[in-house]
Amino acid sequence: MGRQERTWRIVDGERVEGTWRHVFIRNWETYYLSDLFIYADGMVDCWELVTFDEFAEKVASGWVATELPDGAEASAHHLGNWKFAEPRTWLTPEMLLGEVRDDIDQLSGRPDSTARCLAAVDVFRAEPSEDNRAALREAYEAIPEHLRVYALGDQDSKDWPLRVLVAGPGNPLDVYDGAKVVTEEMHARALDYFADRERERRRYATKVPADGPTEPVTASVLINHEVFPGGWPEDPGILVLRNEFPAPVVVGGQTYPTVGHAYWALAVADEERRAAIGRADTPYAAEKIAEKSTLRADWPQVRTAIMANLLRLKFSQHPDLAETLTATGTTRLIYVQLGSTFWGDGELEGRNWMGRLLELIRSELALSGPGEPRS
Repeated sequence: MGRQERTWRIVDGERVEGTWRHVFIRNWETYYLSDLFIYADGMVDCWELVTFDEFAEKVASGWVATELPDGAEASAHHLGNWKFAEPRTWLTPEMLLGEVRDDIDQLSGRPDSTARCLAAVDVFRAEPSEDNRAALREAYEAIPEHLRVYALGDQDSKDWPLRVLVAGPGNPLDVYDGAKVVTEEMHARALDYFADRERERRRYATKVPADGPTEPVTASVLINHEVFPGGWPEDPGILVLRNEFPAPVVVGGQTYPTVGHAYWALAVADEERRAAIGRADTPYAAEKIAEKSTLRADWPQVRTAIMANLLRLKFSQHPDLAETLTATGTTRLIYVQLGSTFWGDGELEGRNWMGRLLELIRSELALSGPGEPRS
């Protein structure tokens, strides 16, 4: 069903994606409200990790319950217990298994039953033979019965165009107010529906939002952390964008050797410590002094704005470095900052604020031009 609840488990050091849902598990005479975990590798956890086939056996036996008897004891473990009074359920065993199959397909990146059915529609439209209609019928019937009405994502037409193609001209079509026969006109309307749908899909795929693409149009650029014991290379390339690159910045009349020095100097509350940071041999040494100092009380609130201002000063005071930044175009900038998932990417799990701020300054430079400082 394209469920949004996500989880995972680790197998041999690798993360296996999963999802979860609520089910009732019948243990002896009590029905326990529990979590059912479904994973991309086809394993299912319902109080124990089992294969899909083993899970199907548990559903068939009623251990994973789809029917709830009136008056039966129920429990939500330590949260409470109760008895069922006039219980109503919607899923049959076949429906539940169909949903779980679809979840496994979606998690593993394979087409689920609905996607396979829509692919069969495309094949039938390209070659409307009875063999292809039979394949379409099989694919349609493989969608869990209660989900077929949602297959087209159209709450006006529901699955009517699908059912018309599946049945074919001259054959009965089950409708909500009784059976009727598919006419040639109905069949042509169903084919037109899918033709219109395909045109709209292509139009949507090429549509650009009013303010431009939502993602970078070219590959990401990694601004890695590197150490040069013998000094920076003559051509450091993209590394000039790093805060420890020796590009002096003037802040309020005070010159700092790097953005890193300036950042840590502005972080501390004591003027003497600030001066010591400015004299530090390296940005790393400046950070170590700041670690042993008292930071200004509002630092967590202002640090991002201060860093943004320092970057503006750096690139306005060093137009050649600004050219390197603007040359990255519209790429996503990924900044590696050891020990910080706030400023760096943290192995793709960090917030990457440095990368974001560099993209912001790059956009400002494109607006105003290199060498033109912004307030």
